[in-house]
Order: sequence, then structure tokens, then C-alpha cells
Amino acid sequence: MTGYPEYLRFIATLTAVLDPFLAVPIFLGVAASRDAASRQRLANAVVLTVFVVLAGAAIFGEALLKFLGASLPAFQVGGGLVLLLMALAMLNAQAGGMRQSRAEAEQLESGELSGVVPLAVPLLAGPGAIGTTIIAAQSGGFTHTAAILGCLALVCAILWGMLRVADPVGERLGTTGLNIATRLLGLLLAAIAIETMADGLKVLFPGLTST
Repeated sequence: MTGYPEYLRFIATLTAVLDPFLAVPIFLGVAASRDAASRQRLANAVVLTVFVVLAGAAIFGEALLKFLGASLPAFQVGGGLVLLLMALAMLNAQAGGMRQSRAEAEQLESGELSGVVPLAVPLLAGPGAIGTTIIAAQSGGFTHTAAILGCLALVCAILWGMLRVADPVGERLGTTGLNIATRLLGLLLAAIAIETMADGLKVLFPGLTST
């Protein structure tokens, strides 16, 4: 990442991956029986968990890749594939298996889970968000990592704001409106996913760019 446009791209990508519009109906379902103060505490806990998980990925992700012997281009291809699968599910206005398994969905519906799990992890801070953060934070030094953490804080602030106003947003947009917003973010995410995969493939297979 070399400048403000790349940081703006990271913010847009991460916002699309987290998809606050998809989180709204799930949050409302989890918090339906809670009072206003309890909902606020849940929103705070969810957003704080998301930030901590992604900040950890930004700080320790590169070291983890080196420990596992995985190259950044290979991780870009794999991460791009994860994002593409998430985008395809979003285009169908669904959470998809990358975010939530059927068993996890059943546990959430039955009230067996707290809301922080699986809403914060893995629905929001799941493989797609973690992979996106690791790729963005690679080999940038202290200043770059600090800028990435600032971007994470901004995106989490957007998410927190959406969860705080989940009731009026859900009422005004309705299921159809939320699904349309999710599909639009899914279309954006699909384009970003393909570009991420292409960047990795160009390094892994230099012949793809030869004339």
C-alpha cells in the first residue's frame, strides 16, 4: 500500500467484507429480548471483539505467514477466493458458509449463543476480514501498521454506528432494502476479490503478464 487511495480501498473492501447491513437483522434477532442498555453493551462488545481480532491480524499476520512458510502472493490468491465465495453469497443476500455454518445458525436461532459469538466471530471478523487485513498490513513498517489500525478503527466505528441504530434502520429499509444493500456490497466485493486473486497470480505465474 503506497498512499491514501490504497487506504481508502482497504476501508471500502473491509466495509464490504464486514457488511453492516447483513449484521443488522442478525443483531436484531439476537437482541430482540434485551433492553436498551443490554443492546448497547452487546453492540459495544461485538465491535470491540471485531477490532481486537482484526488488529491482531494486522500486527501478527505477517509473522504467522512466515512461520507457516506461506508467501503473500499465495495468500492473496487464497484470500481472494474466500472473498469471492463470500461475495457470491452476498449477491444472493445470504450469509454463506464462509461466515456461518448451518450448525452455528441453528445455535444462534435457538438462543444457545451469546451474540458476540457468532456475530463478532466468525460472522463479522471471519476468514474474509482477517485475510483482507493481513494482506493490507504486509511489509509496511510501524507507520503503515498504525495507519491500518486507524482504518480498522474507522470501519469499526461505522459498524458500531449501524448496530446502535439497528432498530430504525431495520424498520425503514426492511428486509428488501437490507438485501439490496448487501447485494450491492457483494458486487463490489466480487470485483475486489478477482483483482486480489489476479495480483497474486501475476507474481506466482509471471508468464501470465508476458506479451
